[in-house]
Amino acid sequence: MKKVLLINGSPHEKGNTYFALNEAAKTLTELGLKTEIYWIGTKPVRGCISCGGCVTANNGHCVFNDDICNEVIDKMNEADGLIVGSPVYFGTPTGSVMNLVHRMLFAGAKVSGKPAAAVAVCRRGGATAAFQTLQMPFQMVNMPLVTSQYWNIAYGREPGEARLDAEGMQTMRTMAQNMAWMIRQLNTGTAPKPEYEPWQGTHFIR
Repeated sequence: MKKVLLINGSPHEKGNTYFALNEAAKTLTELGLKTEIYWIGTKPVRGCISCGGCVTANNGHCVFNDDICNEVIDKMNEADGLIVGSPVYFGTPTGSVMNLVHRMLFAGAKVSGKPAAAVAVCRRGGATAAFQTLQMPFQMVNMPLVTSQYWNIAYGREPGEARLDAEGMQTMRTMAQNMAWMIRQLNTGTAPKPEYEPWQGTHFIR
């Protein structure tokens, strides 16, 4: 069974980033794929120092083994697709999740040809910048980008509020449909195209 790894890059285990990723995970499960939502936690995640040790001496794993990076590399090596989600901090993803992505990809996790998607969750602004930042590393390691009906963005402040963003949740489901289709299409070349829901437009004027 094909599997998608979903990385929750929020310091809050059950915040709005989780609820956005969980909406995608539910759809992937309904479509017959395995999923795992991996929370990065609140402990420090080192930044990459470009030492090259992962390539020359450590078999595709980071030389620093005192945080979650190598564990996530092993999970990614067994997965068929990747979704990375983050809240928006000052118009950017969290530093911890970007450190993880940088080191995981630089160390040589087996990602080439595996579909990838980014998810940004915010209260109000900065989501498009964070979304673009999350996606950029995927484009440098031959990971096909998974699109949706809109950018993969959801809105909410208090935990759980993102579930009230009807268009955002639908965007997560559509992204998941496209992820499942792309994984199967890359493996068989005969996957049927997704059947999408009628569009639900949302705005936040009250």
